[in-house]
Amino acid sequence: MRCVIARFPFDLTKSGVLESMKGIKPEPITGESVIIGRCHYPVKQVGEVITRQDRRDFTSGEVTRAMARLGFTCRTPEVATPPPALSPLQNASALLGSPDPLEL
Repeated sequence: MRCVIARFPFDLTKSGVLESMKGIKPEPITGESVIIGRCHYPVKQVGEVITRQDRRDFTSGEVTRAMARLGFTCRTPEVATPPPALSPLQNASALLGSPDPLEL
């Protein structure tokens, strides 16, 4: 499959990626990851190995799209949902200190 990563064209195959990553120890995952074989690799590590380019030259999205098109499983980090927003009245009450229900 032909893909462009960091403005350079690459002809990638699933077997070629598997061969390139054979014997490479996975780094700790801090963001997006790709499952290659039985290992979870950071996307940037995979991109660096298969393109032989510096990690700063490409985005994780470019490598993720290429790996997904080749049939690899890609994962994005779990993002915690923020707590529900308070209404302006609830926010003001919280800032001023809500009255004790026993005093009412």
